[in-house]
Amino acid sequence: MNERTFQVGVNLGGWLSQYRVFDHAHFQTFITEADIAQIAAWGMDHVRLPVDYPVIQAESAPYEFLPSGFEYIRNCIAWCNKYNLDVILDLHKAPGFFFGTLEANNLFNEPAQQERFCNIWREFARQFKNEGGNLVFELLNELVLPSSEPWNLLAKRAVDAIREIDEQRWIIIGGNNYNSAPSLPEVTVLDDPYIAYTFHFYDPMPVTHQKASWNAALTEIDALPYPCPALDAEFFLPQYREKMSHYVGVPLDRDFLLTVLRPALEFQHRTGKIVYCGEFGVIDQAPLATRVNWNREFIGLLAENKIGRGYWSYKQMDFGLVDQSGAVVSQELLDVVKQK
Repeated sequence: MNERTFQVGVNLGGWLSQYRVFDHAHFQTFITEADIAQIAAWGMDHVRLPVDYPVIQAESAPYEFLPSGFEYIRNCIAWCNKYNLDVILDLHKAPGFFFGTLEANNLFNEPAQQERFCNIWREFARQFKNEGGNLVFELLNELVLPSSEPWNLLAKRAVDAIREIDEQRWIIIGGNNYNSAPSLPEVTVLDDPYIAYTFHFYDPMPVTHQKASWNAALTEIDALPYPCPALDAEFFLPQYREKMSHYVGVPLDRDFLLTVLRPALEFQHRTGKIVYCGEFGVIDQAPLATRVNWNREFIGLLAENKIGRGYWSYKQMDFGLVDQSGAVVSQELLDVVKQK
C-alpha cells in the first residue's frame, strides 16, 4: 500500500454488510464477477469490501467460523485478482459494535467481546495469509466512543493478533466519531511500518445527507445545492438547531470542506503515514448537480494531497453509482468519481 496503489476505489456496501436479512441468495447475487469486471473497466484500482461479522460467525457459536462466509470473501478476492483490483477487507460490524446501534454496543465494556474481536482478526490473518499486497485489512468501521483511548488500546491488541500470523499485512486504522477527519489526530500512531490510517467524509451533512430517512434532523431538507450559501438557524427544525449550529452562518463550499478536512491533512503531514479516505459521497436524493459538484470538489482536495479514496457506494445503498440491475445511474457522476 503506497501512494501509487489504493488511489481510486469504490465500496461494495450492502453485499456482505448492512443486508436486510442473512440470506445466501442475496450474498450469491448482489455482487458477482460481472460487477468486479465493470469496476475494473472504469479504471478503478481497488474495492473496499465491508463485512458484518455474522457472515463469518454465528452468534450462537462465538469462536467458530462459517466456511460459507469466508468463501464469499475469497470469491471477491479471486475476482479482483483476475481483474487487477486490490481489496480492503473492512470489518463493518463487529461483535458488540455497530455504528447504527450505539445504545446496544458493548464491545468496549465486555472483555469477552474484545477477545472475540481480536480472534476474528486472527482468523482473517490465518485464512488470507497467502494473499499478497493486493489485500489490506481495516480493523473497524466508524467507531463512536466518548473517548478514543479504549479504541487505541483495542486496535493495538488486534494488530498484535494479526502480527502473530502475518507480519507484513497492511492494516488500516480509523478514528472516533464515525471515522471523522477531525478525530483522526486522536488515533495512536503505532510503531509498525505496515499501518495506514483512514477517515470518512460526508460534510456538510445537510448537503450530503439531505432527505436521509435515517437522520431526523435532515429528513425535511430538500434540493440544497453545492456550493450552498450560508444557512440561517431557522433553516433547521427547532429541536435540531443546536445540533446543526456549526452549519449556520458560513458558506458550505470548498473552504468549508477544507476546514473540516484540515485535521486529517495535518495528521498526514505530522506523521508521514499513509492516509486514506474510505468513504465519501452524496445521497441520491440530492439534485444531480449537487452530487456532481460536491464530489468533484472533494476529490480534487484529496488529489491535491495525495490521499487515496473509496467512494460510497457501488450499488444502491442510497449513494450508488449503479442501480439494482447494475446500470449506471449517471455517467456524469461516474466520470467524476472514477477520475484519476
